[in-house]
Amino acid sequence: MTVPLRPPRRLIEISVDGEAVRVPEGDTILDACAAAGKDIPTLCYGDTLTPKNACRVCVVEVEGARTLAPACSRKAEPGMVVGTATERAKHSRKVVLELLASSVDLSTTPRAAEWIDEYGADPARFGPDAATVAQPAKVDNELYVRDYAKCILCYKCVDACGDQWQNSFAIAVSGRGFDATISTEFDAPLTDSACVYCGNCVEVCPTGALSFKTEFDMREAGTWNEDEQTQTTTICSYCGVGCNLTLHVQENQIVKVTSPHDNPVTHGNLCIKGRFGFQHVQNVGASTDG
Repeated sequence: MTVPLRPPRRLIEISVDGEAVRVPEGDTILDACAAAGKDIPTLCYGDTLTPKNACRVCVVEVEGARTLAPACSRKAEPGMVVGTATERAKHSRKVVLELLASSVDLSTTPRAAEWIDEYGADPARFGPDAATVAQPAKVDNELYVRDYAKCILCYKCVDACGDQWQNSFAIAVSGRGFDATISTEFDAPLTDSACVYCGNCVEVCPTGALSFKTEFDMREAGTWNEDEQTQTTTICSYCGVGCNLTLHVQENQIVKVTSPHDNPVTHGNLCIKGRFGFQHVQNVGASTDG
């Protein structure tokens, strides 16, 4: 017998690009678009976090609304008429992508190049003097790297570190306007901050601004190749909680660890042992081979 996790919700009907779509009450426009098979670009959206509406690449046009609506957070309402590919929505996404790509390194952002091509965005049109957030990567520990040249200020890492998941509050937004950045308190080194190295910020980062040091080093060496990697989900053996780990393996070496977001135990979150404590597996293998 299956026990429902929450009471059933009544279905409401909205129109998405002229197609009638029925979704549970409380779902967002993005949920409705997914149900209709519409591919809406998202960057700041996280399926385990409360939407922040920061990036605005998911905007759609809602009939009767004065402004474009962020699909990731706007709730679907009965009778709502949504246009996902109107000229207004497409132009807005194009400009957002141009502004982001002209100031931030999106080279490790999944699908960014695809979206730039799809919407005909031209980040170079702002010229060579366009302001950027380019800066050296912060490498101050052996677990993960902060490369803020790739940060789009989506706030997902802040939320994951704060009251939505970890409650460590090791990082926050520092500065204002173009000088805003993610920072530890008083910009202290990560090793001197409240960070507990759970890596949940790395899990939700959409651009590669936060990455495993193993991944960062392999990308620098030109050896990182996701096409050659396998993924195996297992159960963490460090304690009895039952967290699920997805091991990413390349050339018989674990290169990073993630966790399934739909897992009822972890929701994508792990502790330092589950996220980064995989080296012993390779050390045991190396000693056995020797």
